[in-house]
Amino acid sequence: MDIRYSEFIIRYYSIMNSLQLTQLIKRRAKEIGFAGCGIAKAESLDAEARVLEAWLNQGIHGKMAYMENYFDKRIDPGKLVDGAKSVISLSYNYFTEERQQDEQAPKLAMYAMGKDYHEVVKEKLELLYRFIEEQVGNINGRCFVDSAPVLERAWAQRAGLGWVGKNTNILTKRQGSYFFLAEIILDVELEYDSPVKDYCGTCTKCIDACPTGAIYEPYKVDGSKCISYFTIELRDEVLPADYKGKFENWMFGCDICQQVCPINAQATQHNEPQFEPRKELLDMTRKDWEELSEETYRRIFKNSAVKRTKFKGLKRNIEFLK
Repeated sequence: MDIRYSEFIIRYYSIMNSLQLTQLIKRRAKEIGFAGCGIAKAESLDAEARVLEAWLNQGIHGKMAYMENYFDKRIDPGKLVDGAKSVISLSYNYFTEERQQDEQAPKLAMYAMGKDYHEVVKEKLELLYRFIEEQVGNINGRCFVDSAPVLERAWAQRAGLGWVGKNTNILTKRQGSYFFLAEIILDVELEYDSPVKDYCGTCTKCIDACPTGAIYEPYKVDGSKCISYFTIELRDEVLPADYKGKFENWMFGCDICQQVCPINAQATQHNEPQFEPRKELLDMTRKDWEELSEETYRRIFKNSAVKRTKFKGLKRNIEFLK
């Protein structure tokens, strides 16, 4: 057999196998419950690295010093997984029609209403990872859910899950932006997706609606001015007086830039029982929150992402809203 023809046959079957495996992975991801699954080639994020470096040099990451750590790992998946060839980027819907009953009560970001997403989505990721192992055999890879130095929005964009909107969230035409992102980085070559078009157009609703001016220009966010930063990341005993009256009643996180985004008219109810909020939480009045005890806090936020701010932090936030 001609050597060139033999090489062609090997390459042909290699492509067919990677294509079939890619299709199997995407089908299984959907069965597990992921709303989207895209795949990008594992390579250095050179353009994104320059953007991140400029952002850090501006000092607008506030006191989130951890953003300065592991810069090399953030931009190179090969530093996280030896021999990395593919980054599987996944989205998991958390949108719900459920709302807090008292419109005057301090507000929680929608993503924090149910069980901690780290636990829920990580479990789903591991199911998908084991499925890939069953198809391929021994592989080297890792699963990530907002728990390591991974530029998840960059990978989601490269994998074609959506585009980075003017509020810097990943937006999709079919789902909006109410979803968690997660990744599997592995040493298996797959078929790669392409980025999708940016549909933000001339819309500036997210910029106009941000009460603290955190979205200071399209596609750029000053992290040190974001309500989510103040109510979750900032550990100071007292919040900055300059922002008094600007939180629009948010005590943990903020959904304003998502609520005003026209793309989110496409958002649909999630299908994850573990994300259902406790009725007790939804029924709490403004007075209930202002009188929140540590016992109640521990009960309603058991296995919740809200535990990140701790009881003392949440009480600080609620007091700031008075």
